[in-house]
Amino acid sequence: MGKKARRQTRKKKAKNGIAIYHDMKVYENFERSALRIFECIKNAEKVSPGAPRYLYIDIQGHRNEAGGYDHDAFELIQDYSLGFLLDYLTEIHTPLYGVRNRSRQRNNMPDVLRIGHPDDGSKYGYDAGSLKIQPREGAPVTRKTAPTVRAISDYLGMEEAACLVCWRKPVERAHVVPTSLGGSMDVKNFALLCKDHHAEAPDVADAESFWAWIDYAELRDSPGKWVDAPEELKEFMQKHNVRVGHKPREPLSFFSAVKEELWSLYGWNDRDLSRVAWPDLMDEFHCVLDAATGRHFSIDKKVSTYAWAYDIALRRIAGDAHRVIRDTPDAGRQSPNG
Repeated sequence: MGKKARRQTRKKKAKNGIAIYHDMKVYENFERSALRIFECIKNAEKVSPGAPRYLYIDIQGHRNEAGGYDHDAFELIQDYSLGFLLDYLTEIHTPLYGVRNRSRQRNNMPDVLRIGHPDDGSKYGYDAGSLKIQPREGAPVTRKTAPTVRAISDYLGMEEAACLVCWRKPVERAHVVPTSLGGSMDVKNFALLCKDHHAEAPDVADAESFWAWIDYAELRDSPGKWVDAPEELKEFMQKHNVRVGHKPREPLSFFSAVKEELWSLYGWNDRDLSRVAWPDLMDEFHCVLDAATGRHFSIDKKVSTYAWAYDIALRRIAGDAHRVIRDTPDAGRQSPNG
């Protein structure tokens, strides 16, 4: 291809542009959403260098007591998207407003996203030092009965009720923080899960850790979503390198399954197991298990609950009481500009 033809191709791509869409689900916090949007923009620049980029953001759930967007959603829209990303885009469209970049779109995205904690007294991550309940809702409604499935699905932004992890039906109403640990009947304290994923979900005193597990399980089990899809849709997905159908999970012992979740969800590595003496870790683990976890369906041991308790126990011993659950071991909440 000659230089003239290449220039024409680039002009055509630039004229058409690239639309980037992200739907911030209830189970996504600021960190996970910010990192995923960042990677999408970087990939768009890699695939079509210099093409105009248009970012579209939807928000599901993430409502505060006044009915507006909570801290994570507002931060994603205001501080991150408009305050940082706009320079690298042509337009941004959010549920609150749309903005066009008045300058020329920059194409030199940073190699690494670093996200820092704003010093505004906001809570980020479970306080392992206190082991107190940390619900997502700030001032829960003092209702005595659980909301309907329809009310929960409306809050979650779902057209019809289905499991958040695998899209299967029927669904059960799952408490984010169990009532035995002080969880409320507020609609924000509920998820919709199938029977199997409800039985797997953690029973812990931290709402954000529950939602982080939903996010992890949704990614882990996502191929199963397409099993009941029409054949033409399944063919389309497979043609675009999307795996359809469950990949058989290797049978694991209980502790091996806990270890797998510690590695995959909480970012543990071999060094973490050698940081402290095993007897000390077990003492703290049982302290956490007794004070900040519950029991569901009369299940004595849950992989997800035990993994959370081990992570909190390690943080208590190491003095890392406010560590945030990460999307990858290298992704922390540092400043966008490094």
